[in-house]
Amino acid sequence: MTRRLKLRIGQYSDKGRKQQNQDFHGALIPKEPQLSLKGAALAMADGISSSSVSQIASAAAVKSFLDDYFCTSEAWSVRNAAERVLSATNSWLYSQTRNSEFRFDRDRGYVCTLSAMVVKATTAHLFHVGDTRIYRVHNNALEQLTKDHRLWVSDDETYLSRALGIDEALELDYQALPVRSGDTFVIATDGVYAYADARFILDCLQPPEQDLDAVARRIVEHALERGSHDNLTVQILQIDDVPGPEHAVLQRQVEELPLPPPLEPRMLIDGYRIQREIHATSRSHVYLAADEENGTQVVLKTPSIDLGEDPAYLERFMLEEWIARRINSLHVLKAAPATRPRSCLYTVSEYIEGRTLAQWLLDNPTPDLETVRDIVEQIARGLRAFHRMEMVHQDLRPENVMIDANGTVKIIDFGSTRVAGIVESSQGCDQPNLLGTALYSAPEYFLGEPGSARSDLYSLAVIAYQMLCGRFPYGTDVPKARTTAAQRRLRYRPVLDDEREIPAWLDATLKKALHPDPLKRYGELSEFVYDLRHPSQAYLDGSRPPLLERNPVLFWQGVSLTLSLVIVFLLMQ
Repeated sequence: MTRRLKLRIGQYSDKGRKQQNQDFHGALIPKEPQLSLKGAALAMADGISSSSVSQIASAAAVKSFLDDYFCTSEAWSVRNAAERVLSATNSWLYSQTRNSEFRFDRDRGYVCTLSAMVVKATTAHLFHVGDTRIYRVHNNALEQLTKDHRLWVSDDETYLSRALGIDEALELDYQALPVRSGDTFVIATDGVYAYADARFILDCLQPPEQDLDAVARRIVEHALERGSHDNLTVQILQIDDVPGPEHAVLQRQVEELPLPPPLEPRMLIDGYRIQREIHATSRSHVYLAADEENGTQVVLKTPSIDLGEDPAYLERFMLEEWIARRINSLHVLKAAPATRPRSCLYTVSEYIEGRTLAQWLLDNPTPDLETVRDIVEQIARGLRAFHRMEMVHQDLRPENVMIDANGTVKIIDFGSTRVAGIVESSQGCDQPNLLGTALYSAPEYFLGEPGSARSDLYSLAVIAYQMLCGRFPYGTDVPKARTTAAQRRLRYRPVLDDEREIPAWLDATLKKALHPDPLKRYGELSEFVYDLRHPSQAYLDGSRPPLLERNPVLFWQGVSLTLSLVIVFLLMQ
């Protein structure tokens, strides 16, 4: 039986001895498959007593976090999604203060603290700013996981050094911790942890099977009895079970649907009429089909029967369509609309009437520079769509690029794509780092390092290099260089050719994009694309002739002046 993430949450809040409760808290445990893809979230915000509108900030912070986090892309990592949401919330709170009567006194504006947790698969992601605390029960003690962002001026005077809405830029603490079945976490405001006895809290948490809401209420009442004069809020998170090594994101679909039968022309499958086989390999079969509902031609792809007993292969096969549905770009293959249920495992995508870039290069072995730039720019637009979704294609090569009849370039085949959000959801079934073709793969893959956007940039630069001269920048040496020392010995071969009109500065652009060290490549695809049309300033500075060649008179005048000053100095001694 497949193990799933199971957790329970208890929470309670009280205004205490104050007239108004400026604390706000909330939690959300979604149903599957969103629980596997996004996790469960809980958050707590504490207003500041000097502000009469701080309770508005607290409520907005928690509500926006719980609402907006689950609206972010499932392909994003937890950290990226949460930090983007909290950064937007911080900007909104800061702008509210700037546009109010409190714009010159931020301590009276829309400011609050925030501590939030997202538990996804077997990892707890913590986000924190301010002095609300997150604890973990460890070795029969409360282990404080967060740091109070409070500056002590004296024994009696303190103030928040960091909070939501206090500044235009948000400085957020983040950490990721592994979780196990039986782990317990406690989030509390200063009205609780400053007064409640730690031993009392630990005793209240036993046994773990009890009503956690009631436990939270007992802890708050205990802090009140001990003299708390602030608002009081407690949240308790109990991990009952964590997912097993199975990959749950697409597992249900793989388990429920059988493999398709061998397909032949004129066969009908779920409303798709098979027309002919386009391509077949040991891993999949690709067919041209027509949708009987509207007559649209589509591409239907089925998994290999020989690999039908491999669940990891089947999940990766179905992941291709999952990825295609989450990327919206003219330069990326689109998935066909899912208009009806399926009786077996296959994927459906748009049909591109054209040819691969590999075939195009055979037909056009010496393309002109402007055509090369146009193709590379279109591929870069498609790659940027991947990178915005925290995806790395990992197998960019001419065979995986299509050019249609109108000259539009599209990236196809997402079988090697690494998705940050899926990697977080996978336990023991992690997406491999190297699934691409060796001659186009970035050197860091051969060191066992994970790919990044700069890895895709390297592959794109290899394609550009090959289109210009028909060779590879390091020959066949990159796959053999499997140590850092070996990669330092790689020697770049200039793209310049006596038979081609290629600017020297363009070779410098390609050399930088193809550097074995990813940190020495371009940081962004847009930089690389721009430098394909413009000489970089670094190249211009490096290729500038020395002053002696540019202006000999000025050079010798400078030398004469220097010597004169030296003589005067010596005569004065």
